[in-house]
Amino acid sequence: MRLQRDVMPFQIASVRKFCAAHALKLYDGSMEPVHGHNWRVQVRVSADKLDAIGVVMDFHELEHLIDQLVVPWHNRHLNECPPFTTELNPTAENVAFHIGRSLKLPSGVTLLSVEVWETDENSALFEL
Repeated sequence: MRLQRDVMPFQIASVRKFCAAHALKLYDGSMEPVHGHNWRVQVRVSADKLDAIGVVMDFHELEHLIDQLVVPWHNRHLNECPPFTTELNPTAENVAFHIGRSLKLPSGVTLLSVEVWETDENSALFEL
């Protein structure tokens, strides 16, 4: 089977981890107790064509772009970190949304999704 390299869509994903605490504002307006998580973030991107060396983008570059957003949160209280210092509740959904809207990807690379795990069992997915 021959694949047409210039028309086949390609995807890659990178996972980054950070530790941070948060306290969510609950439906009744109260705050839940501060607690921590070992967060895991997966960013999935795509391109219609591979670049000159045969990749969607360099994995290390994607890792660096994600790290620019999550490293400032490492070992911190998310409620005290932008963008969660205002009314934005630091939910897994809002963490995924913020990362997805803030990533600055190279030309020709498209964000597909950001998935954020608070635990091994619970995640939130932001898809475009």
